[in-house]
Amino acid sequence: MINLKSKIREIPDKPKPGVNFKDITPLLQDKEAFGFVIDEMCKPFEQNPPDIIVGIDARGFILSAAMAYKLKTGLALIRKKGKLHYKTISQEYTLEYGTDTIEMHEDAIQKGQKVLLVDDVLATGGTMEATAKIVEKLGGEIIGISFLIELDYLKGREKLSKYQINSLVHYE
Repeated sequence: MINLKSKIREIPDKPKPGVNFKDITPLLQDKEAFGFVIDEMCKPFEQNPPDIIVGIDARGFILSAAMAYKLKTGLALIRKKGKLHYKTISQEYTLEYGTDTIEMHEDAIQKGQKVLLVDDVLATGGTMEATAKIVEKLGGEIIGISFLIELDYLKGREKLSKYQINSLVHYE
């Protein structure tokens, strides 16, 4: 078993005072830790794989791409507003330090597709809740949500309680 917390660097007061950024780059640089993370994040979905994985801008892209490869599925992207250059569907949301808007190509999810949502950190749940709304508006069936890190003290899981949630590392 790999001690994943030892591979996650905390940077205080980023992106604003009082917020401790969880830097996963040391974990990504460690081939054993990175491989372990991808294997563990995929495990709950190996017997019933999704049709497509949705990765969230930006660090969620890294995890979701590797997971899509391992699970032999497609990959769709959620980006911050203005980053996609085709027709999009958008959703505004609240996060722990403000508000933002995310977008997805309107043709990224087909009606009835089984969808796995992936991001690096579950904090307040706002980003993932907005992602789920977009996917469901497009007709996708969310089979689960997978995170590398969950900040339990922010109670983001409560916003997502109707979904199967898997998180590898917890900060209480």
